[in-house]
Amino acid sequence: MGLGEQSSGGHFPSFDCHDLREAALGEVHARPFRPIKGANTVLHYAFISNAEEAAADHAWFCDFCSAQGAPGPGVSARYHTLSISCGVLSWERHTEFVTYTWEGPAGKEPFAALPVSHPFGSAFRAPGAMLVATRLDLFPSEAGGDWRRHYDPASLTAFQVEGRSALAATDFRPDGNGMTRILVLNEGMSPVQAGAAVQRLLEVETYRMLAMLGLFEANRQQPEVSRIERELVQLTNRMRDSAGLDDNKSLLDQLSRLASSLEAGAAESAYRFGASRAYYDIVLARLNALDEQSVPGDLSMSAFLSRRLAPAMRTCHSVEDRQANLSRKLARASTLLRTRVDVDLEQQNRSLLESMNRRARLQLRLQQTVEGLSVAAVSYYVVGLISYLIKAAKEAGVHMPNPAVATGLAVPAVVLLMWYTVRRIRKHHAEEDEAG
Repeated sequence: MGLGEQSSGGHFPSFDCHDLREAALGEVHARPFRPIKGANTVLHYAFISNAEEAAADHAWFCDFCSAQGAPGPGVSARYHTLSISCGVLSWERHTEFVTYTWEGPAGKEPFAALPVSHPFGSAFRAPGAMLVATRLDLFPSEAGGDWRRHYDPASLTAFQVEGRSALAATDFRPDGNGMTRILVLNEGMSPVQAGAAVQRLLEVETYRMLAMLGLFEANRQQPEVSRIERELVQLTNRMRDSAGLDDNKSLLDQLSRLASSLEAGAAESAYRFGASRAYYDIVLARLNALDEQSVPGDLSMSAFLSRRLAPAMRTCHSVEDRQANLSRKLARASTLLRTRVDVDLEQQNRSLLESMNRRARLQLRLQQTVEGLSVAAVSYYVVGLISYLIKAAKEAGVHMPNPAVATGLAVPAVVLLMWYTVRRIRKHHAEEDEAG
């Protein structure tokens, strides 16, 4: 029996599962497409929220679900749908934002008055600052009427999606309620296709707004990057004429401050630039999944965003590249200056050692002179003592023909003895120093 076969009538073997197996299996089913039939209006909001705000929003939404007589999302849930009397409310939690999407019945024509029973009234609690507010109306193609009157012709984009089975249009401008409008005219989509198209269009609107946040971070960083570039040019020009330890150390301190400022700015913007790249990639992926086809005489969404969003992303990449290049240049300049400082310090240390050697030689000569004088002085006192002994011995009756001659003969012996003794003492101290 093969490894992948099951024995008939037997039990399938049980294994220890990985801790994340259930999460990995469920991730592919997260945020599923909801089939949409007939005419519908979809309201979609995205709120920027930090961890504390997201936790408070989760608690509020759980209470809201309980008030509707339905269970709320689990502690680790990132997606939840709630059926309410006037439609379906979907909640999604992302890394830095939370979205609420309501799907309900549409009016008689596109962008008619909303039903008063939609959930975003005074009782709704926003989890943070609103970034995205979108209204999408889905209608059969024959009910579209004069749909172009709802848009600004200067920025209107109209395109076909899902194999030319629907027409979508938007101008990316907020209406009187502050919401961007998207119209989808169904020409033959199934409910599943309609649900997929609606979700992808809402995701394009959401992620293109999030991707644009990187542009404002880039604009905030550009003056600081330009200042550092100018100061780096000035410092490198000064490096050519700098000489001496003090000048080089001063330049190195200024380079270190520039590097610190640059790294602080790069650290602040790294997350925003990385997130913008990821969001832009999602936008491109959703546009590709829509199977967008241009409409003669109208601008497609891809063409519009390539003229607006793509330059913003290039600006982010440009600032990020400038930061990286500046970091490398500052590192090279700092390395060069640090080498100069090290060479200057070595030269200074060598001069100090030579000065110490000269002092040691002078001290040795002085010590040798003092030792010679000490031998003479000690010998003088010892000879004096011997003279007293000879005189005392003569007075005591010891035969001493000439005391002066005896004293004179003692002088060479005493001097040699003192010199030998001092030499032995100096040699003993030298051996102790070497041993220590």
